[in-house]
Amino acid sequence: MDRIALTGCQAHDALFLRPALEAAGHEVVCMAALATPDDADRLAGCAALSSFVGDRLNAPMLKALAQAGIRLVAQRAAGVDNIDLEAARTLGIRVSRVPAYSPESVAEHAAALLLALARNLPQALAQSRHGNFALDGLLGFSLHGKTVGVVGMGRIGRAFARIALGFGCRVLGASEEAFTLPGVERAAIERLWAEADIVSLHCPLVPETRHMVNARVLATIRPGLVLINTARGGVVDAGAILDALDDGRLGAYGTDVYENEAGLFFRDCSACGFDDPLLARLLAHPRVLITPHLAFFTREALKEIAASVAGSVNAFYRGDASPDFVV
Repeated sequence: MDRIALTGCQAHDALFLRPALEAAGHEVVCMAALATPDDADRLAGCAALSSFVGDRLNAPMLKALAQAGIRLVAQRAAGVDNIDLEAARTLGIRVSRVPAYSPESVAEHAAALLLALARNLPQALAQSRHGNFALDGLLGFSLHGKTVGVVGMGRIGRAFARIALGFGCRVLGASEEAFTLPGVERAAIERLWAEADIVSLHCPLVPETRHMVNARVLATIRPGLVLINTARGGVVDAGAILDALDDGRLGAYGTDVYENEAGLFFRDCSACGFDDPLLARLLAHPRVLITPHLAFFTREALKEIAASVAGSVNAFYRGDASPDFVV
């Protein structure tokens, strides 16, 4: 029986992922996220691990994993920005990812963030709970007729674009890759920023997109723009976001991700607190809505992730090819 480690293991992994791997005949060991090379000592007897976004799989970590006998890293997410792929390739470690899992789940969450901000739902809920049913400060806006820019027209971006079209929005799409979606107009990224009332980010985090939303870009937007981010925290400069909110250029920011979320998200910090002044400023801002990287967190998505990860692990042990392998 092959022994597989689930690093960054969460309670929900017991719902679908662990049973899928055990049904295929693998022994599953759950453990905390990998933070330093010394953590590789916990992987004795494992040839494969399934990583998550909180694992820091840089070159030193991967070297330690290779020395511990790890030959496969099966990332249970679409993004692999936490993995040094070149180092993995050099060390002979295979890497797989889950290229698509219920894109509608993530797109719907982006729409939920947008609607909550458009109609001031966090403030309305807080006031109602205190018995304040006045409408002061709760004036919102309708999505109908607004121009929505979608940055990244992969499966999730296209799913979000369809939702926006359903609300009666004009939709502009900017993407490095060609796409065709009825009702969506392809636009250069500069034009998208200049014309959109709402922008939703659905691009991967790669060197070219790191801090693509920065002070220079935010100086070109339409005043009051609402920005939604369910991509990766690193595609925005959070400090520049706060500056743009404070000076009124940016109307609101809804995000499910944060650049420095590793070690914070997927944990309960309510009792111990956390030392991150930038995140604290974001959380305290009245026009920022943050959720803890849960856009993917639906039963449908978890089932698809489990099937994909199990498929990659099984293909690895059989010596078969798989389109989910990136190294």
